[in-house]
Amino acid sequence: MSPWSNRSVPPELTDCLLHGPESGAELFIVEGRSAADAVRAVRDPLRQAVLPLQGKPLNGARATAARVAADPFLGALAAALGTGWGDACSLDGLRYERVLLLHDPDADGIHIGALLLMHVARWLVPLLEAGRVERVHAPIGEVRGTPGEPPALAFGDEHFRALYERARTRHGGAFVAVRHRGLGAISPAALRATCVDPATRLTTVLDDTDARLAAAAFGTSRRTAPAVAGYGG
Repeated sequence: MSPWSNRSVPPELTDCLLHGPESGAELFIVEGRSAADAVRAVRDPLRQAVLPLQGKPLNGARATAARVAADPFLGALAAALGTGWGDACSLDGLRYERVLLLHDPDADGIHIGALLLMHVARWLVPLLEAGRVERVHAPIGEVRGTPGEPPALAFGDEHFRALYERARTRHGGAFVAVRHRGLGAISPAALRATCVDPATRLTTVLDDTDARLAAAAFGTSRRTAPAVAGYGG
């Protein structure tokens, strides 16, 4: 049996079968139950686990250790990771090879991702230093033109506008542009390809620079959150 399989994991976690820092196992952190259901439906249960949060997480860059310890989601995250947190954080017990921040492609999602990154940068420093935390870039919308052709997926507002204008030029009014309202609004095939499948998804490895940008956006000083940098692009 895997040495990581006997750990007490939170009930909110939909776990995978393989564990360990070199196993290929991944932990997706997503917004709420509907997003978790959507990702669960297309994940690889062998190597991909899903942990949902409810609402916006605590601002870990400003919170005291007592508030972090009392926060239900942050406690569930620490238990799922198997690393401990704060000064006790160690990769020796890490249950996943990487942690993936997968949030809705809107302002709230970016906000939540930045808060989580700030928590990691202050309380789970070894994860960030080892390059084991990634942001997943979910499509913000899609533009459908010719029937039978796959939709063109947009990543970001500028991309969405460019696809919209291109479709209007090509098809006049005979096209449909849709903004996704959460991960659950993305088709399962597109969600798997763009967010879940390691071979095709678009991600960014987060580091200290990203944490600094997030801290600056929230008005948090480096003195308050020494490892915190911003949540870039």
